Amino acid sequence: MTATVQTRCINGIDLDVLQETVGAMKNDPELGKCKFRAHNKWLGAAHNCTTIAGFHAAGQDIAHQQSFELHADEPAMLAGADQGANPVEHLLNALAGCVTTSMVAHAAVRGIRIDALESELDGDIDLRGFLGLADEVPKGFTSIRVKFKVKSDEENMAKFKSLAAFSPVYNTLLHGANVDIQVEPE
Repeated sequence: MTATVQTRCINGIDLDVLQETVGAMKNDPELGKCKFRAHNKWLGAAHNCTTIAGFHAAGQDIAHQQSFELHADEPAMLAGADQGANPVEHLLNALAGCVTTSMVAHAAVRGIRIDALESELDGDIDLRGFLGLADEVPKGFTSIRVKFKVKSDEENMAKFKSLAAFSPVYNTLLHGANVDIQVEPE
């Protein structure tokens, strides 16, 4: 006789794994402290590549199953060769991915099923700030808009915006983070 293990899964989220992680962090809050890492190398002109290979979580270094390469470049009008999304587009991608994941996971924990989820993002930036042409112009986005289309039960629609607020990237953009830049000779 073979025992069958039933996995509780909503929106593709394995609730048993997630709840085991949450339980471990409740018992030992130090396990919640993480450090994510990226290594970037300039490849020439405006083109550079970031490699993501692992992170520190649950009190240990964890290697990804594979390394990830994220290329960044600028379009020709900014002296690039357009060999990758530019850094502010990567920021929009990070925001979209993090808010989507937050919504899906937190909906799953609450028993809310999602059949489909898409988003469109756009942001306003005045390149005169980046190019040093106007000191009074901010060097980054001044406004970002995110529009989600969700296929789920109608009574859940009002809940999704509050679930999006769990996103670490959203919260970093909203509240800021300390950034320490150091430059040293090679």
